[in-house]
Amino acid sequence: MRWEGERQSDNVEDRRGSGGGGGFGIGGRGIGVGTIVLALIGWGVFGINPLTIIGMMSGGGPAVVQQQGPAKAPPAEDKGAAFVSTVLASTEDAWSQVFAQANARYTPPRLVLFRGATPTACGTGQSAMGPFYCPGDQKVYLDMDFFDTLSGQLGAPGDFARAYVVAHEVGHHVQNLMGLTDKVDAMRGRVSQAQQNALSVRLELQADCFAGIWANKSQQARSWLEQGDIESAMNAASKIGDDALQKRSQGYAVPDSFTHGSSAQRMRWFSQGFKTGSVQACDTFGAQSI
Repeated sequence: MRWEGERQSDNVEDRRGSGGGGGFGIGGRGIGVGTIVLALIGWGVFGINPLTIIGMMSGGGPAVVQQQGPAKAPPAEDKGAAFVSTVLASTEDAWSQVFAQANARYTPPRLVLFRGATPTACGTGQSAMGPFYCPGDQKVYLDMDFFDTLSGQLGAPGDFARAYVVAHEVGHHVQNLMGLTDKVDAMRGRVSQAQQNALSVRLELQADCFAGIWANKSQQARSWLEQGDIESAMNAASKIGDDALQKRSQGYAVPDSFTHGSSAQRMRWFSQGFKTGSVQACDTFGAQSI
């Protein structure tokens, strides 16, 4: 992926030097991939805030929350921050194009870089959750140590695998702008838990498909993909499927508890978005089979 020299977004906020944090990264202080799986299962099956579960799994103590000062941009010499800023800029361009074609205006999210833990409109965000989107403040939160976990522990290396992760979270922002997130949240408590889990899976798979749309549009605009990049993203999608994570954590998968989709499903929907570049083709809620 030839990203250097491309436009960087100025919608990036760097909280990493704000004090606090530490100890909540995946694989650190007893917080591992299994904890993430348990947190997501708890949210999907029991309706428990995954941030609460992670606090319990880390010993019951409160998260160390960074004290916030004025928002600041990442240092210019930070190559990792430059990479995610470039990917974010490409999502801004891609989705602005898509929205404009529908006679609408795209409002991009802000991406927050942090370490350890940070306050959000959705509660205290922690690194052990992995990257996440908060609809309450329309921000994507990322501890870039997750990229080391993605590569080292989960076996999904490569710049484009990392770009896919960012694009997936931006996909959730697009869903929020479209009103889809609120519709799914409104169903909580009105349908069975199995039905709620199924809705969550469709929401996540659509975000994967939207990440595929980003890959399609950004490639058309920049021709920046290299041999193996799409395979890298597909590999990342497979490594973070519910079945793969559950088997890694507990040795077996429980399909009824899936909240994000299986590896095969995540790869299929990313590929669908990439091949078509069409929002209509990403209608996971209307699809009879996912």
